[in-house]
Amino acid sequence: MTPLVRFELHYGQPVALASPSDIHQEVSGELFRQLANHLLGKRCKVYPAPLDVRLFEGQGDSPEEVDTVVQPDLLVVCDPKKVDRRGVHGAPDLVVEILSESTRRSDRWTKFRMYQQAGVQEYWIVDPAAHVVSVHVLEEGAYPSPAVYQRDSLLPATVLEGCQIDLSTVFPQP
Repeated sequence: MTPLVRFELHYGQPVALASPSDIHQEVSGELFRQLANHLLGKRCKVYPAPLDVRLFEGQGDSPEEVDTVVQPDLLVVCDPKKVDRRGVHGAPDLVVEILSESTRRSDRWTKFRMYQQAGVQEYWIVDPAAHVVSVHVLEEGAYPSPAVYQRDSLLPATVLEGCQIDLSTVFPQP
């Protein structure tokens, strides 16, 4: 059986995505659970991958014209008008990328710059191997030095009032 290969589009260039590992999926699932529980009954919604995000789609652009389409591991959108049957157009409020060997460079450099340029208000880079989350919050169009949260921390979601993620359940003791 041929494995299903997903692709992103980075400035017009196709980028193949490897299948996530079991650890990646466990971390993603726990983050999704906590975010979804917090957002239950609220306007903001959390979405897991794969969901296309057309970062730079402008007013009047058709989805076919967009040259940058990403599929973050998790994303939160608070404006329901940004969500359509093809995914999300414009910047989500919160993006979460979970590092793996195949995505580490892209998540820390390429996507970091894309999310910053697109105006993603909060960007989490989750490192399952080191049990840390680097949180980048947009200030005046740029991400300054991140706040770093470890396994025993409560991670506050700046863009989601009252939301705190218990990292001890995201990164359980071995």
